Amino acid sequence: MMIVNLVDGEDFRQRLVALGVHVPEAACPDTCARLAAGCYRAGRVPELPAAIRELTEQSDMLLPSVKTAIDQHLLPAFDGH
Repeated sequence: MMIVNLVDGEDFRQRLVALGVHVPEAACPDTCARLAAGCYRAGRVPELPAAIRELTEQSDMLLPSVKTAIDQHLLPAFDGH
């Protein structure tokens, strides 16, 4: 039997915090993504696109709420730069 670790909202939040994005505990994926996008636009987390690209390459491992938040807030932020 294979065990798959899905990326849920807390995993997503922790990854962003590890990059230096200040995200409140228990923040939903949408809030996490909005805060991360703002930090990226301000130039504070230049490594964010690479980290998100790594996550989206395994999109079948992302919970739908995390994928939707990335699609709605982070990918558009990267297109603008």
